[in-house]
Amino acid sequence: MISSPVLDPTRLAKLREALLAASYTADGCLDLLGPTGYAALARSEAVPALRATRGGSPLETLVRLFLLQQPVPYRAAAAALPVEDCLADGWLRPDGDLVRATVDVRPYANEVAGLPGSDAWVVSDLGCAVGGAGGIGSGETAHGVARKDLVLGVGGASTTLANITVRRPVRSVLDLGSGSGVQALHAARHAQRVTATDLNARALRFSELTLALSGFDNTETAAGSLFEPVGERRFDLIVSNPPFVISPAGRFTYRDGGMAGDDLCRSLVRSAAAHLEPGGYCQLLANWQHVRGEDWQDRLAGWVAGTGLDAWVVQREVQDVAQYAELWLRDGGDHRGPGGDYRARYGEWLDAFEAGGVEGIGFGWITLRAGGAERPTVRVEEWPHPVEQPLGPHIEEWFDRQDFLREHDDAGLLAARYVLADEVVQEQVGAPGAEDPEHVILRHNRGMRRATKVDTVGAGFVGVCDGTLAAGEIVDAIAQLLGEDRVVLRDRVPESLRLLTEQGFIRPVL
Repeated sequence: MISSPVLDPTRLAKLREALLAASYTADGCLDLLGPTGYAALARSEAVPALRATRGGSPLETLVRLFLLQQPVPYRAAAAALPVEDCLADGWLRPDGDLVRATVDVRPYANEVAGLPGSDAWVVSDLGCAVGGAGGIGSGETAHGVARKDLVLGVGGASTTLANITVRRPVRSVLDLGSGSGVQALHAARHAQRVTATDLNARALRFSELTLALSGFDNTETAAGSLFEPVGERRFDLIVSNPPFVISPAGRFTYRDGGMAGDDLCRSLVRSAAAHLEPGGYCQLLANWQHVRGEDWQDRLAGWVAGTGLDAWVVQREVQDVAQYAELWLRDGGDHRGPGGDYRARYGEWLDAFEAGGVEGIGFGWITLRAGGAERPTVRVEEWPHPVEQPLGPHIEEWFDRQDFLREHDDAGLLAARYVLADEVVQEQVGAPGAEDPEHVILRHNRGMRRATKVDTVGAGFVGVCDGTLAAGEIVDAIAQLLGEDRVVLRDRVPESLRLLTEQGFIRPVL
């Protein structure tokens, strides 16, 4: 197996300086390639970028070397990099009068809410930076690396997890299943200490390269499965983009959990409580089975039951078993091999799903919090609609609102004061020319971007709640205006207050 580049702090610092000097950053590459070429790269299409990098400048040379994996003349590489150090340390390899990259080094805008952007670079295997490993061909090796040990770079899943993660200054973060270190890279900006773990020791070396090249020294790595490498340690934040693929055989370390069905994700959820500090969060991406005769929401709630954790589970997508098998067979390059092999493996997947009574596979995110409540809040829902990114701040606010709702009975809700959330609009639906609308819809343009139908009382309430009057006082005024019994209205309104608060249309003034 080809080894990863050498981690030499002094020479890595020189390499980082050269990358910055050439503007080999996310912004620099966007400026060079333009939106069209940059977007094409995300689709694994290189032609626009090749056309934009024919000038031979240091930035163009670096894009060709590390993003497009094209050979470049030694002289051009020497003008852009400390080329002899890179050859000696294994970042490059000679090819006659040319040099080639041995790894993908991808500029990454390491952004964290509330902090200015930071230039960073993610190191991964060649051909594995976008869209999984499906573009590297078939066979059991790729670029001299066993396929099962490949280390992926930045992809849709890692970006999703980074965007939904709650960001706040913390002492300790665990990146479980770190891969190339994308989540650890984000965490290193708002945590005093980050621990990255992975079953694949080669992946941990790539995490170390990513973090060191990006200038972070507040990190450590540990090899092993799930929580095994950290013993009984507890963390303020746990993030995991685990190998969640539900497959009949654990062929690829980077994606296949190696446990039956969705047991790996369930095990992560069940074990998280023992490794969270009070108030700590655990956030992960997951796949789960839709099993014949079971309600999937009850099934997921069962994963959390008894842990003592608050939970918010959001299903973003569901695929039937055939779609799911095809997706991951293509990811593994099986569609490029002999047709008989592809059909046989396809059949293995369908046989496994049939034996388990699996009718579909759900994908989504799971957020857990050690809130310490006697009766934890567990919400499991399907939400396939567009959401605001980054969503992390809104997820944290959602859990804060659950605390408020748990601590206030109906009388307490009426005694509290509320303000209308930012960017909530009202829509009226009805026949043209009608005197009154049939429905009044509140639509939130932030966070989950929800919409809800309200009655006249609800519409009137949100229209005047600016934090100056208690909810009960507003309800009394509405009752007088509508000629309704204030006691009856006070009994009816708390249910609406709970819904509007839970979904973020109104915020309690604390």
